[in-house]
Amino acid sequence: MEPDDAEALWRWNNDPDVMRWLDDGYPESLAQATARCEQRERNSYEHVIFGIETLAEKRLIGLVKLGDATPETGDAELDIYIGEKDCWGRGYGTEATRLICRYGFDKMRLHRITLWVADENAPAIRVYEKAGFVEEGRARESFRRDGRWHDMVMMGLLEGELHR
Repeated sequence: MEPDDAEALWRWNNDPDVMRWLDDGYPESLAQATARCEQRERNSYEHVIFGIETLAEKRLIGLVKLGDATPETGDAELDIYIGEKDCWGRGYGTEATRLICRYGFDKMRLHRITLWVADENAPAIRVYEKAGFVEEGRARESFRRDGRWHDMVMMGLLEGELHR
């Protein structure tokens, strides 16, 4: 991710369709988003973030990250989203999920990758299941959207379980 990616991130983070099932926090200006991108720490064992680009056009369409990684436990948490809506349902999320998990297991020497997903976010759950993630737990009514409380599902993937 580069500082000039800030405009795309700001646009996605202000799109209610993109942020529907994500914790969107408080609004920020484009200047604030740009400053955050410029001050982003370099990738390390504890936290890696990559842009998702289309192969043909090299267009940034989303991001993926492994965060809170610890060498002591070999564990990290996955976050991913496709911000360009014209790219939804075209396999980019599935491919990016598989690639970042492979990177985590092969390069970061992780043993386990976890994630949290809203129980009604069926497209995302399908992506994670295709990669080999399984439901491991549930935080009941822990996410509020559209005036309703939703469960957050914890899913996990162990080294050796990745579906290629």
